[in-house]
Amino acid sequence: MTGPEIAVDRSSPVPLYFQVAEQFAAAIQRGDLAPGDRLDSELQLADRLGLSRPTVRQAIQHLVDKGLIVRRRGVGTEVVRSTIRRSVELTSLYDDLLRAGQQPTTSVLELATVPCPPEVASALGVPAGAETQHVRRLRFAAGEPLAVMENWLPAELVTVTMEALQAKGLYAILRAARINIRGAHQRIGARAATTVEGQMLGERRGAPLLTMSRTAYDDRDRCVEHGAHIYRASRYALDVTVAER
Repeated sequence: MTGPEIAVDRSSPVPLYFQVAEQFAAAIQRGDLAPGDRLDSELQLADRLGLSRPTVRQAIQHLVDKGLIVRRRGVGTEVVRSTIRRSVELTSLYDDLLRAGQQPTTSVLELATVPCPPEVASALGVPAGAETQHVRRLRFAAGEPLAVMENWLPAELVTVTMEALQAKGLYAILRAARINIRGAHQRIGARAATTVEGQMLGERRGAPLLTMSRTAYDDRDRCVEHGAHIYRASRYALDVTVAER
């Protein structure tokens, strides 16, 4: 078990649980506690700090709510990896993870030519049932599942191979084919994970997921891809900068 030196000031107006939680949070941010490190049990912490178990339990819950630690049945309480933050820009997740040093890897779940579903056909601007390339991938960051990514492309646009999808991001494949993406319509939302999605992403059924759909256009104003992606909300966040018009 692991734990930093914690000092509490009983004369301070700051609640004891918050003092404990903030010192643990600071240790995690400094790197004194690394992802996967386990914390002492509630009983051990209460004994070491001279605090009641309810106070320690409240401190731990505060850290869980902030996404810094997680309770695992049969394992205990451990530090989780920091949340991956991504700016809402016209970039691919693969490229963003590379820039962040997160070592992206991909498991290709499906690569097939299929009739275009009606809702996707409307986004792509093709007739329903027209041939499209359907790509479904599980994206990992530093070996941990992060997102399930589903994309449709016009069948005649570019040849996409399994090897290319495993080695690079979809936008890199398009750029290599001299398809220059210049704009997109994007929608961000949230929903609960299904049982299958939870199993793929290492989350429980009903865990919160971020959703993002995107329809991208090239410099000839052609619709070149439509994507529907889901991300683990516990490990992923989208940052948006806004300005007054």
